[in-house]
Amino acid sequence: MKTLLITLSFLLFTTAVYVSIPEEINIPNSGVCVVEFNASFNASNSVSWLDNLSDCKGRRIDIASNPDMQKEHKIVVVPTLVIFSEGEEVERFQANIMMQLEATQSEVQDAVDEVIMSAF
Repeated sequence: MKTLLITLSFLLFTTAVYVSIPEEINIPNSGVCVVEFNASFNASNSVSWLDNLSDCKGRRIDIASNPDMQKEHKIVVVPTLVIFSEGEEVERFQANIMMQLEATQSEVQDAVDEVIMSAF
């Protein structure tokens, strides 16, 4: 029993936090923003390096708590990373059948850099 409690405590403190405050789930209309759409039941497969991306804002949205966002952005698998530029979707990275994102931090950063460079 003690081992189970320790394991559960560990899982609670190592999972990603998803926003549910309405003003934070808005996707910015300016600049580049990378949004991770995931669900609390799949927190173990969250994108741990989202906050390490440079030259963009990062957001996490729990589609279980925000089903309207899921419908609006046509999220069919979690996690899904969507890159927005000036509020418009420009790139999407979706998870595989095991609900794990195969895209790497480098691939997503390259896509962000390409969006930024295309503005010039």
